[in-house]
Amino acid sequence: MKVYKFGGASVKNADGVRNLKHIIEGESELFIIVSAMGKTTNALEEVFDHYRTGNIEAAQTKIDEIAAYHQAIIDDLFGEHRTLGQVEALLSELHRFITTVPYDASRAEERYDRTVAFGELISTTIISEWLNFAGIANHWVDMRRTFVTQFRHKDANVFIEESTPLLRREVAGSAERVFVGQGFIGSAADGSTTTLGREGSDYSAAVVAHILDAESMTVWKDVDGILNADPKIFPEAEKIDALNYVDTIELAYSGAQIIHPKTIKPLQNKNIPLYVRPFGNKAAAGTRIDGAAEDVKVPIIILKRNQSLLTLRSRDLSFVLEEKFPIVFSILERFRIKTNLIHNSAVDLNLCTESSWRLEEAAAALQAEGFDTAINEEVELLTIRNHNEQVLKAHTFSERNIVKQIDARTVRVILRKE
Repeated sequence: MKVYKFGGASVKNADGVRNLKHIIEGESELFIIVSAMGKTTNALEEVFDHYRTGNIEAAQTKIDEIAAYHQAIIDDLFGEHRTLGQVEALLSELHRFITTVPYDASRAEERYDRTVAFGELISTTIISEWLNFAGIANHWVDMRRTFVTQFRHKDANVFIEESTPLLRREVAGSAERVFVGQGFIGSAADGSTTTLGREGSDYSAAVVAHILDAESMTVWKDVDGILNADPKIFPEAEKIDALNYVDTIELAYSGAQIIHPKTIKPLQNKNIPLYVRPFGNKAAAGTRIDGAAEDVKVPIIILKRNQSLLTLRSRDLSFVLEEKFPIVFSILERFRIKTNLIHNSAVDLNLCTESSWRLEEAAAALQAEGFDTAINEEVELLTIRNHNEQVLKAHTFSERNIVKQIDARTVRVILRKE
């Protein structure tokens, strides 16, 4: 069994779906994990924001836009106007949820997961039905029935031991040997839909590969492989032919848009190689990730945008880290605020976090615990691994610097947004 993962950019339109078919043609014993099409998850987050703030009419309008976007792809694929009953049913379910289930702030993450999961359910339904129409028989899998996750909405981990018999039974019971399943989603023990973290489809594919003892996993992207920087930001970027698991985890944690941070462990545990290859050229080698590759020597430059700087100060100026850290991070965990960099002085604690609609709520909870708080939402986080003097001079000497941390191998800088 091989596992292929296709991200939203690779299936953003009908031509992308046709290219997916071109890539998988001739394959047997294949499990495909697919993300939501294009920017659908972003659009569903807008639906959720309208729902959360009580603007149901705006939420409905956005759902109609999402429906029109997918219908255009369906019509293009089938060459005529075609109504797919299961897609219509999913959109109707989304409408009903938004219009009939009252928003409950105490269940915010659960409501979020239920909303955004429709992106993957719709995309895989369209792709599965069209592949069958185009002559590639396949079995559509609802990953919520095969992935048992933590009862932790918005950033759940998959319980592999509990999920293994469910997924293996689904695969063994199918006459078709090509499978199409959703990335990013699963379900908790109570049956509620969970998501695995933004960009979590890579992790989904890795868990599938682990459970099915796959010979390999391939992520198809819009780049030639893994580059040492984002070419849209750093034009001098170059491809890395091979990476080991450890370097990949470090890069993913630092924010490199190559692979989801939770992806590597399920693969490493069974020594399953991971390939990152360009979906525009199925013959290209791309980048191979495994346990045997040597450490990367070239500088790797990662810029994480959409960051916030949360600064905390104990009101009585008695900031004792051993006592205060558990309070701080339990509150951030409660509101699912991810911290990417920690910097402290005698009285201040600076946290670079993912921007979140719940950051203000977390700050209020911290204030109730005796902290003065300040939020700067206009920051970015720059990480350079394997730095040298030339790279440091080019990228880290700036009036935009707020905080800089440096060691022998890595430098990380919080920057004011340009």
